[in-house]
Amino acid sequence: MDAAPATENKAAGVFQDITRKYQYLLDKSSPHILYRWIFFVVIFGIYFTRVYLLNGWFIVTYALGIYLLNQLIGFLSPQFDPEESDLDGGLPTHDNEEFRPFARRLPEFKFWHSCCKAVFFSFIATFFAVFDVPVFWPILLLYFIVLFVITMKRQIKHMMKHKYVPFSFGKTVYAGGKGGKDSK
Repeated sequence: MDAAPATENKAAGVFQDITRKYQYLLDKSSPHILYRWIFFVVIFGIYFTRVYLLNGWFIVTYALGIYLLNQLIGFLSPQFDPEESDLDGGLPTHDNEEFRPFARRLPEFKFWHSCCKAVFFSFIATFFAVFDVPVFWPILLLYFIVLFVITMKRQIKHMMKHKYVPFSFGKTVYAGGKGGKDSK
């Protein structure tokens, strides 16, 4: 009678160990932005190669593309929409307001992590024939391109209207100043 609870405890312990190791790897990868995105490009390339060579699972790829587009919009959007006036903490709208750094709705690490999980689950879906729905893939591709262009056009107009740039390229360095390393 005690064999069943012991098996459950052992299975739960193994699951906890795997979860702990996975979280440890995520924590260690957090400061390595370039390597994380290289990893994403590699797994996306493996997925895309599998879909191309098998010539199937286009509906899964379309769903993956829509999900990645949704995540990209979340990554490019501010945490608080400037059009909602009842929320405080949005972007400055006048020159005399205090500067606030851009706060994303979806932080970069969560964006990367959700994109990697989506590619992983899409890759797993390519092993099951039930997800290989016969579709005419050029129509899906055309529809995705139109959807991408319309969505990004709307997002860029929103950025221009509220004057925010969701990217930061580090601290601004000015040339020709006195007192630097190179001035003697």
